Amino acid sequence: MSKTVLAIDIGSTKICAIIAEVSDDGSIAITGAGTSKAQGLKKGSITNIELASKSIKVALSDAKRVSGSDVKTAIVSISGAYTKSLNSNGIVNIQNKEISFKEIERVMQTSLYNANIPNEYDVLHALPFNFKVDDQDYIEDPLGMNASRLEVETHIITTQKSNLSNFKKAVRGAGVEVENIVLNGYASSIATLNTDEKELGVAVIDMGGNTSNIIIHSGNSIRYNDFLGVGSNHVTSDLSMALHTPLNIADSVKLSYGSLLTPSNELIELPIIGDETTTHEVSLEVVHNVVYARVEETLMILAQFIENSGLKDQLGAGIVLTGGFSKMEGIRDLAIATFGSVPVRLARPIEMSGLFDSLRSAEYSSAVGLIMYSSTSFTPYEIDVNKRVRHSNETPVAQSNINFKEEPEIPVAPSEDEKIDKMVILPSKKEKKSDEAGTLVKFWNWATQLF
Repeated sequence: MSKTVLAIDIGSTKICAIIAEVSDDGSIAITGAGTSKAQGLKKGSITNIELASKSIKVALSDAKRVSGSDVKTAIVSISGAYTKSLNSNGIVNIQNKEISFKEIERVMQTSLYNANIPNEYDVLHALPFNFKVDDQDYIEDPLGMNASRLEVETHIITTQKSNLSNFKKAVRGAGVEVENIVLNGYASSIATLNTDEKELGVAVIDMGGNTSNIIIHSGNSIRYNDFLGVGSNHVTSDLSMALHTPLNIADSVKLSYGSLLTPSNELIELPIIGDETTTHEVSLEVVHNVVYARVEETLMILAQFIENSGLKDQLGAGIVLTGGFSKMEGIRDLAIATFGSVPVRLARPIEMSGLFDSLRSAEYSSAVGLIMYSSTSFTPYEIDVNKRVRHSNETPVAQSNINFKEEPEIPVAPSEDEKIDKMVILPSKKEKKSDEAGTLVKFWNWATQLF
């Protein structure tokens, strides 16, 4: 039985809603999509809940009209703007000498317990990147292995509780409830990476309108993530100031003439800001220099992020650029020069059934990644924002809900039904013993009184 999935990618400049049908075997068919200009957002965070809700509602209405379905829950992307990351570890003993899913869940929860997470932050993703069985390192999947001890190292991504709350309010204001929240850089990597790249190690940089998010994968799991509040709109602002022309004209110049290749000496005529009836001539060489300077600076900062991560030597597959900013002509060559001759490729979302032509562009990588995240697990194990443990073999959905939501609660706070089930025999034995003991006491009292 297929399920209907709604994904809402909330970006700084646009909001994209996609509706898809996901079948039991995990295959995806997109049935509807809608986009709108983002309002009430700045650098990936909500600044006006009412305006953000209206923007989400416009995109959602278009998607529902095309799809013909009415979805009440959504999986939503969130910017890395207010996220913090840390690594933690956990160790558990294996009593039965065989590792079950319960032990894997227990060791992951232990790593969360051991992490020093501030009170004002909530866990967005907890992704294990190294399982250790006894003394053996880097186990891909410890399930079913014989061992006396299980260890895990986990990369934990957290975000401010207030940020999560504001996103949920904005989406709820558009008429849908939030089912799950995913880091947008993580979603972009799901839609653009293949298995070999994840295994060899790769950095994914989602370059958007006002933000750039970087994710580093190594050994099939996220090892590092960071955020830069710079995007293609900053190029527009630079052009507006340098050419002394209105922002909308500067944006048109960027789209029409913005290139990182060899500059031209041609002249173009532009209106002057504040007095749009007056025009002046500007050389395309000036346009090139302004664009080049901003893009080079952005790539240099991102290169420093990779250097600071300590994982630069593990990027066997190089760097993947996606997002609308990555469509600028000549950006791949400049990236290769900036990142130190590391392989660089430009990525678009992978093909799937029903993918509209408009969604095949790089700026929709995050939105398509959200749909893929909801249909299957991207890593072998993960704790999501709902504190639910996802794993790559979770089928069917109904069964997985039972395993993930009820099992963790058993050792912590058993329900009344569980208490009754566990004690249904024991109390009767205790009562029988107490009855026998009471009879002996009465007989002894009677005997002592008699004699």
